Amino acid sequence: MSLGCLQGMEKGKKSAKKKKPTINTDQIKAMYIEYVLEHEKKPASVYKFCKAIGIKEDAFYKSYGSFKALEKAIWQEYAETTIRRLKEDSNYPSFSAREKVLAFYFTLVESLKEDRSFVIFQLKKWKIPAAPPAFIRKFRKVFNVWAEEVIEEGKSSNEIAKRPYLDKRYGTILWFHMHFILKFWSKDDSPEFEKTDEAIEKSVNLAFDLIGKGVIDNAFEFGKFLFQQTKD
Repeated sequence: MSLGCLQGMEKGKKSAKKKKPTINTDQIKAMYIEYVLEHEKKPASVYKFCKAIGIKEDAFYKSYGSFKALEKAIWQEYAETTIRRLKEDSNYPSFSAREKVLAFYFTLVESLKEDRSFVIFQLKKWKIPAAPPAFIRKFRKVFNVWAEEVIEEGKSSNEIAKRPYLDKRYGTILWFHMHFILKFWSKDDSPEFEKTDEAIEKSVNLAFDLIGKGVIDNAFEFGKFLFQQTKD
């Protein structure tokens, strides 16, 4: 066989390799979600998952180190997409703290509709608000950063009360509230999830009544007054 033929064969092999379809992180995410929904469980291993979707195992590891990392990335994207959509609205900066929280929840549940079955499957593992499963931890970090910004803005505008010790727990209150909203939405069977919209509005209003200047402050002041009377 001539040298020219050998060189031609080598070029052919290289071009064949180049023609193999590539797969990106978004496609792996989508295929993982589809696999979980079809089998109602996580894949037994990365090897079996890759074999099922027709890719080499190393193609998976170029994007994610494990299924746990993949799930964290999926949920992180839910939070980041929600915040990005909020900030794309030119009116968002002028919203009050209450309006920003309302907008976040409405936008989040609207975004989650696209993956509702997968989200419900995952939320079954989240029983206690204070102990979120591993998959939602990056979501929580993104949410906490956003929530802290909103809380500080609310304090600056006096929409949210500054209370010694208690105001440091506002972020936790909003996180527990987030758990309530997601769980409520996952069980909502009303048309267009109308009950969830109502639950969001009523619960956010209640939350801001509690962390805003109002009932608690008046009760505290009245308690101080009664205490003073017992001393006189």
